[in-house]
Amino acid sequence: MRIYKLIIAAIFFVLVFSSCSGKNTAVKVELKFEEGKYQLYRAGKPYYIKGAGIEFGDIANLASHGANSMRTWRTDSAQKELDLAHENGLTVMMGLDVGRERHGFDYNDTAMVRKQFEFIKGEVMKYKDHPALLAWGIGNELNLWYKNKKVWDAVNDIAKMIHEVDGNHPATTMLSGIGKDEIDYIKENCPDIDFICIQMYGDVINLEKRIKDAGWDGAYAVTEWGATGHWEVARTEWDIPIEQTGSEKADVILKRWERAIYSNKTHCLGSYVFFWAQKQERTPTWYGFFLETGEETEPIDVMHYVWNGEWPENRVPRIDSVFLDGKTRFDNIHLKAEEDYMLSIYAKDYENDPLELKIEIMPDITEYYRGGGDHEKRPPTIIKTENDKYNSGATIKAPAKEGPYRVFIYVMDGHNNAGTANIPFYVDK
Repeated sequence: MRIYKLIIAAIFFVLVFSSCSGKNTAVKVELKFEEGKYQLYRAGKPYYIKGAGIEFGDIANLASHGANSMRTWRTDSAQKELDLAHENGLTVMMGLDVGRERHGFDYNDTAMVRKQFEFIKGEVMKYKDHPALLAWGIGNELNLWYKNKKVWDAVNDIAKMIHEVDGNHPATTMLSGIGKDEIDYIKENCPDIDFICIQMYGDVINLEKRIKDAGWDGAYAVTEWGATGHWEVARTEWDIPIEQTGSEKADVILKRWERAIYSNKTHCLGSYVFFWAQKQERTPTWYGFFLETGEETEPIDVMHYVWNGEWPENRVPRIDSVFLDGKTRFDNIHLKAEEDYMLSIYAKDYENDPLELKIEIMPDITEYYRGGGDHEKRPPTIIKTENDKYNSGATIKAPAKEGPYRVFIYVMDGHNNAGTANIPFYVDK
């Protein structure tokens, strides 16, 4: 009898301790429409999303720059990400990975759809009471290169299930852009979606017009935006996209925040900038805000500024311009194999820190390109120099093999910051 009482007492202690610690207690999140404005409320207080996509990134770093939320794409590491977010004062828009038609998922296959539904329900049940959870993001860009609108029926079934088992968190889905065709269908057939999420890059500057043209008059969040997309930029005569410098990215990100994101105070719930980690997509520097070696790039400074109202104490070096053989990256540069060429870099540091220069050359292997953000293989570095003192110039040797390449330029300040640029060129025999 004594042992039985001790067991009961121990169970009671665990339950009370868990409740007091808040580790398994959901925080209620609601969407309200009041006085002509949509607003998220978390724990009864207005909540505006200041976030970034950060899957597998440095969550503590994101929090240190003033964000209040993060976004994921799947639940593979959900427990770890939720726990780390909670420890750092962030919420999580938790992604639920839903099969894409372009990857072979067949929404006419009822058994396949049912199996997916049951798996996702299990994931929702696992994490619905975590205090860091903000909302559920059902699928990612399911309208990209698709034909079968039954995908939205599956999305609504998942959203309906979420509302049945989790009364504390809204459900949404992430769209690639926004078009009238899918918005008409979603408005008619997806009543359980609380708000939509829109993902746009260079065209985000036209966001309000695109929303109006599509006929959406409800709440929305912008869950991917940032650098100009590789499909939106100029291309070389050998048909590869020309990347902006880190400084150019920072400038357009600030403009897009001011004119497209924060400007809408009635319908926009906030945003998640892309991408608070490093990612190989066309290049190792196009979308990620970090280098492979961990240095921060200039877009991070901009997000720190918009989230805090002030710039970081030590800012990333700014690259004003770069030239190869006296030409810009828009000049379709042709080089002769194994000959030397001058690389000119004009950079500055806000704190006048001594700068170092790192250079690497990679082949541009178009066979590695993938669509829709799918995983890409990184080209090998074939020439690399580093730890050179920056003095506005360097000499590089053109590779021996004919074909397309890029020379990457990194200007480091010794404080884990790096200005970035790259110039495409073609080696002739």
